Amino acid sequence: MLRTDFTERDILSKRKQLLNEIMKEVPAGVGKPGITKLQKDILLEILQSGSKWALKNGYGYKEDIDRTEEYGCMKSADPQVVSDKALSRGMPQLGTLGAGNHFLEIQKVDKIYDVEIAKKFGIEKEGQITVSIHCGSRGLGHQVASDYIAKMESKYGFKDLPDRELINAPINSELGQQYYKAMCCGVNYAFANRQMIEHWVRDVFNKLMGTSDGMSQIYDVCHNIAKMEKHKVDNEIKTVCVHRKGATRSFGPGRDEIPEIYRSIGQPVIIPGSMGTASYLLVGTKEAEEVSFASTAHGAGRVSSRAAMLRSIRGEDVKRKLEGKNIEVISNSMKGLAEESPEAYKDIDEVVKTSHQVGMGKMVVRLVPLGVMKG
Repeated sequence: MLRTDFTERDILSKRKQLLNEIMKEVPAGVGKPGITKLQKDILLEILQSGSKWALKNGYGYKEDIDRTEEYGCMKSADPQVVSDKALSRGMPQLGTLGAGNHFLEIQKVDKIYDVEIAKKFGIEKEGQITVSIHCGSRGLGHQVASDYIAKMESKYGFKDLPDRELINAPINSELGQQYYKAMCCGVNYAFANRQMIEHWVRDVFNKLMGTSDGMSQIYDVCHNIAKMEKHKVDNEIKTVCVHRKGATRSFGPGRDEIPEIYRSIGQPVIIPGSMGTASYLLVGTKEAEEVSFASTAHGAGRVSSRAAMLRSIRGEDVKRKLEGKNIEVISNSMKGLAEESPEAYKDIDEVVKTSHQVGMGKMVVRLVPLGVMKG
């Protein structure tokens, strides 16, 4: 998520132009190749160093890295345990958005709940413009998961599991460690990917708005990831592997894992809504560390499958409805719009309110979309 100095009035008449220009710079969709062509040795460097590679090559600023989880690099990454097939899928896709629930949104601040913390995040007033980018490790990350699921099924099987999708390997086993290192490579690819997209978004704003000054990163955070962390378990501090699937980290103030700039207030927590609904910026809490291993939801969560949505709604109708709410929409796929229709998801306001009430994440800012780019 980026904050800007622009207001709703500044960008309203240029929304469509901004989205169209970003779509040219940042290709979106299933299997879409990027404009940056990588050699294998460069990709291996990205898997090792993440956002630091992007910064070294002119994508972004040092301040972005200071506002990124893990400072943009999972140190346990080992490209040697990533398959050639995963590498080949990753080479053409760096700097692309992807499809499904991935999106890029131009948003405005709708409501501020905590003025002081919002200011620390760079949010000063209602009507202020932000840009949110939701994407990850693309085909490379998907292939890493597929490769290791097959290896785990072969080595350990799933006959004693309640669900085949719970296939796993012990974290301290050779296979478990290989997967963890490969997953860290996927995270580093995602860090670099978002950093490049952010760079091109700034370029587009600079071209069409005359400046990109003030477009600073609020935070870059992972979800659908496992992390080795220290937590209190049975009144004893232990190092555990925390799996955050459909979840995002929500550390309270003081944790060493939080970038220094935010350590005194807690970790920024970004919870995107579904297309056309609100998104939220929260801050992590000590309560979350006690009740949920410092985790909260990473989104609204689906209530209807993609197949069910395709049977019940057309993408053209979704686009028309959103434009009726003064939300500009650009997409390469009407099918994708139907699959990701707001009706497919839970009420984000209720999800975030629940998280706030039980202390898993404290509400700071509510944002609403003005323009949506989908794959």
